Amino acid sequence: MRDCFNESFKLTFQQNLKREAENMRRTILVSMGVAMVFLGIAGAAEPANAAETAKIKVLVITGDDVGAHKWKETTPATTAVLDKAGKFETRVVEGLTVLDSKEGLVKYDVIYFMLYNSKKVELSADAKANLVNFVKDGKGLVVTHLASASFPGWEEWGKMCGRYWQMGKSGHGPAGEFECKVTVKNHPVTKGLEDFKTTDELYAKLLGEEKINLLVTADSTWSKKTEPMVWMVDYGRGRVACHTFGHDTKAFESAGVQKVIVNTTQWAATGKVD
Repeated sequence: MRDCFNESFKLTFQQNLKREAENMRRTILVSMGVAMVFLGIAGAAEPANAAETAKIKVLVITGDDVGAHKWKETTPATTAVLDKAGKFETRVVEGLTVLDSKEGLVKYDVIYFMLYNSKKVELSADAKANLVNFVKDGKGLVVTHLASASFPGWEEWGKMCGRYWQMGKSGHGPAGEFECKVTVKNHPVTKGLEDFKTTDELYAKLLGEEKINLLVTADSTWSKKTEPMVWMVDYGRGRVACHTFGHDTKAFESAGVQKVIVNTTQWAATGKVD
């Protein structure tokens, strides 16, 4: 009788141990599964967060200009606006030699071109190809104020800009305050932007026949016409944004101009605006 009891007890004990071991195994597997899911979610979120916080890399090309354009003042005024936005990482270079190296441009998302080539420096074939391909391959270019007049003998530059200043044909009246009218309000660059005033040169009689997306205009008392102030050009897989602001630092005091600078730069770089 005692032997039968012992055998029965031993069998029950072993069954309990086996059941507890199986329960423990299942618990461990479930815990590991939860941990893997959590890690997977965290791992997936990390690159997204990193992408959200990554700043847009802007190459600001400045320097040579006419005497009336104090580029050593307007350049830091430009970068101050971009830096204040918190979206950009800017690098300023003087002159055009940076365009000679394709590898030197790769790390940037957008070129902010604010130099007027008054000394008529000829771009090399490589420099032209590098700039064209930079934009056509999907990146951005912002052209400001008199910079559109930099290469009058280079036809492709005029196509990239869409509208451009030509010496002897384009012009403006005396610098002063004028109103800018937002003509397209549903574009990412102008969404939420109301009509605004600035103190600047109101450029007029720009040339060019390319298709552009005209976003902001102003009425010129000099040309007696409505003139383009801000416009976009689709170029290959990339984007070109042009605006005419920037005669001197007074232009940058306008909240509207500041928003144009920030939004055109982000749009040219990414195709969208926060």
